[in-house]
Amino acid sequence: MPRININQSRCKGCGLCVDVCPKNLISVAGEMNKKGVYPSFSPQPELCTGCRLCVTVCPDVAITILEE
Repeated sequence: MPRININQSRCKGCGLCVDVCPKNLISVAGEMNKKGVYPSFSPQPELCTGCRLCVTVCPDVAITILEE
């Protein structure tokens, strides 16, 4: 089963992944990362379908889909 993984230290908080996720599984965190931005995160990564749209649009290569 696919599982989304977002590297919050690489994320710059652009929100492109939030907009493109067809299942609305990605949100913006309520706390800043070390870069001083609010990174994206997935509160329910196990519900990911593995479409990889988020991976495609991420300009910082901060998202990977893990196959379990």
